[in-house]
Amino acid sequence: MTYAVSEIRSVGKPRRKRLSHAAIEPWLYLSPAIILLVVVLLVPLVIGISYSFRKFSAFKSEYVGLGQYQAMLSDQVLGQALVNTLWWTVASLFFQFFLGLGLALLLDKPFRGRKAVQALVFLPWAVPSFLSGLTWAWLFNPIIGPLPHWLFALGLKAEPTNVLSDPSTAMWGPIVANIWFGIPFFAITLLAALKSIPSELHEAAAIDGASPWQRFTKVTLPFLAPTIAITVMLRTIWIATFADLIFVMTEGGPAGSTNTVPVYIYVSAFKSLDKGYASAVAVLLLVLLIAYAIALIGIRRTLVRHV
Repeated sequence: MTYAVSEIRSVGKPRRKRLSHAAIEPWLYLSPAIILLVVVLLVPLVIGISYSFRKFSAFKSEYVGLGQYQAMLSDQVLGQALVNTLWWTVASLFFQFFLGLGLALLLDKPFRGRKAVQALVFLPWAVPSFLSGLTWAWLFNPIIGPLPHWLFALGLKAEPTNVLSDPSTAMWGPIVANIWFGIPFFAITLLAALKSIPSELHEAAAIDGASPWQRFTKVTLPFLAPTIAITVMLRTIWIATFADLIFVMTEGGPAGSTNTVPVYIYVSAFKSLDKGYASAVAVLLLVLLIAYAIALIGIRRTLVRHV
C-alpha cells in the first residue's frame, strides 16, 4: 500500500512539472517581443505622462501636479488646435475612405491594364510623407506650381495665389495632400476584403433579380463592415496624430489656421522648450483617441455579430 501511494506521488510530480512548463513555455517564446514592446512603447509612455506633471525651464524642472492640465483649460490656442484637428481628420478621412472604396471596387473587376492601375494607385503609399508634403507645397506655389493657375482658370480663385498663404483656405492644402497620401491604404485593405467575399453570394443575388446597388448594399457592404470599422479606426488615429505634412507645408500657419494638436505639441516641446506642457497636451490627445477607439471597437463588434 505504501509502495502504491509513493508511486502515485512520483507520477503526479512529473505531470505537474509538465503542466507548469506548458504554461511557461509560450511566454518564453513571446518574451523578446514583450520586452521590445515594454522598452519601445510602455517606458516612453510612462516617462511622457510623468513629464506632464512637471514644469521645465532651461536648466531645471519642478513638480507642479495638475498645473499643466489646469493651464490647458484657458489655452485658446489649444482650443483652436482641437477644432483644426477635428476638421483635418474628418475631411481627410471622408475623402480617403470613399475614394479608396471606389478604387477598390474598380480594381476588383477584371479589365485590361489593371496591374498598371494598381501600381499607380498604391504608389503614393510608398512615397515618404516629408517628400509628399514638400511636393504638394511646390504644386500650390504660384511661381513654380500649376495648381493656382488651374484654380484661376476654372474660376475657383479670383487670381492665381498660393492656397497655403490664405488662412481661410490654408487647411485645404494639407488635406488634399493627405487625401492623395492615404487613399492607397483604404484601396489595399478594402480590395483584400472584397476578394474574400464568396462569388456565389453575388451570383445568387443576381439570379434572384437583385440590382447592382442592392447587391452592393445587401451583400458587399455587410461583409465589408467589420473591415471598414477597423480601418477607419486605425486611419483616424494615424491622421489625428499625423504632423509631418502640415509642418512641412505650413508649420501650423498662417495665423494658426493649420495648427493641429500634434503640431502644437511639437512646437511646445521643441521650439518653446516646454516639454511638460507638451506632454500634458499629448496625454489629452491620447485619452481622446482611446475613447474614440473603444467606441468604434464596440460598433465593430455589433457589426460582426450581425454579419
